[in-house]
Amino acid sequence: MRLPIILLLVMMAQRGNAPAPDDPIRQLVGRLELEKYKATIKGLTQFGDRRQGTERNRNAIDWIEAQLKSYGCRNTERLKYEYPLVGAPRSTGPTGSRVRGTRLPTGVNNDPLKQPDEKLRALNTPPTVNGPREEVYCTKIGTTRPDEMYIVSAHMDGIGWGEAANDNGSGTALVMELARILNSPDVTTERSVRFILWNNEESGLEGSRAYAAQRKDLQGKEDPPGSGRYPEPKWLGVIQHDMMLFDHGMPRADGTMSPEQRPEADVNVEFQSNSTMAAQSQALAWAIEAANVQYATDYPVTVGAHMQNTDSASFQDLVASVSVRENERGAHIGGGWDPQWHQPTDLFVTYSDKDFRLGLNAAQSTLGAVAKLAGAKVGK
Repeated sequence: MRLPIILLLVMMAQRGNAPAPDDPIRQLVGRLELEKYKATIKGLTQFGDRRQGTERNRNAIDWIEAQLKSYGCRNTERLKYEYPLVGAPRSTGPTGSRVRGTRLPTGVNNDPLKQPDEKLRALNTPPTVNGPREEVYCTKIGTTRPDEMYIVSAHMDGIGWGEAANDNGSGTALVMELARILNSPDVTTERSVRFILWNNEESGLEGSRAYAAQRKDLQGKEDPPGSGRYPEPKWLGVIQHDMMLFDHGMPRADGTMSPEQRPEADVNVEFQSNSTMAAQSQALAWAIEAANVQYATDYPVTVGAHMQNTDSASFQDLVASVSVRENERGAHIGGGWDPQWHQPTDLFVTYSDKDFRLGLNAAQSTLGAVAKLAGAKVGK
């Protein structure tokens, strides 16, 4: 009996997606551990909300850099800029919201007395001061194509008088864990991979905008000529991570939330459909979805076309750019699906292992995609 053509295509795709037993990508993804991911988030929370323009923010950057160096990513660098950026437009709230059903109000908590922990309240009390800013990054240099790179990123600053554990300790820790694994001494990549922890996301994406403005014209230029060194390899894609942990579903009619991850919990990978690089961004999103099918353990990826209000927006008209999140930015987060967003309750202790595992699955998906795209290999 002849099989329908669509069934034949599905079977061929499934065979094509099956990783080989000695698949180096599977080996790398297998090095991700829930407890290490949680420990990195916990380490970030010692600096409170890490609000930009404060000493606690600067201390957190120092700590992140020290951790990256300890992972073997010793070529750390810092981008410097001034806040506020001259002539930069300010970020606005979610646009094009497609919220359906119960919706809760969202906003930023600016009342210190809503933080009952006196020690944390004191840590978060010093206000932001305008002036010089820094953000740290490091690079896994490619062996055969050092002049090309993928950017794996997250913002490390937070607001709301909590610990910014989910927004965005969860994304920062994910990027740091990928840096740890890909900078292992037995791992090589054909293309370069840069790990960037943006500053000033919460104030209007200034950190990523400053990077794009300062570095975009340096792409792919060898410096000094003949050295084989590329301070800014050509951008092939930007994968931003912002809030990874909480997918408990729509608020109930009375405003309460389910205490557990919803049965349909997923990792949302979004591109911007009206951006200059929409087609390339969509392809990058599907590459992450394909890696999720092969390598993630618990939660699927859902691809959407409404990326907004995070640092990948600074690159969406320059290079393939996607954001990876716990929920859709406009339809879910903007509708109050995460009651900890910018609130004093965004604390490490708020989240369960199921919540942290959602973030781990996002890490598995991004690592699988980036390792494959960059040509990662294991073994000396």
